Amino acid sequence: MTPDSGLNRILMVEDEPDIRAVAELALEAIGGFQLTACESGQQALEQIGECQPQLILLDVMMPVMDGPATLEAIRRLPGYAEIPAVFMTAKVQSDEVQGYLTQGAAGVIPKPFDPLTLADEIREIWNQAGAIG
Repeated sequence: MTPDSGLNRILMVEDEPDIRAVAELALEAIGGFQLTACESGQQALEQIGECQPQLILLDVMMPVMDGPATLEAIRRLPGYAEIPAVFMTAKVQSDEVQGYLTQGAAGVIPKPFDPLTLADEIREIWNQAGAIG
């Protein structure tokens, strides 16, 4: 963890176990973040109060509650309206990316992502969002 970033706690919502495992390794072991990994939007809503994330990392395409719907539900919770959110998706056409940004995402990370640079990409989005730790 770089002391200047101020970002420590991340809530990740990803339904694919393999992708979740790689992202956990990338963010905890390489990035030094404290990560709470959830496999569904519902699980994220149940755990968000306990982990108090500073940033939310969301898969776009998930069963039942997709990333945008999960973000919308999180935004309705007291104290979570302004938390930076980052979508991870294979759908990265410019109009799709613009749609995610319009929905309130601070950034979009394309899948497949590079585990060695994932933490740095997230820190960069965090810094661009002007977030305060």
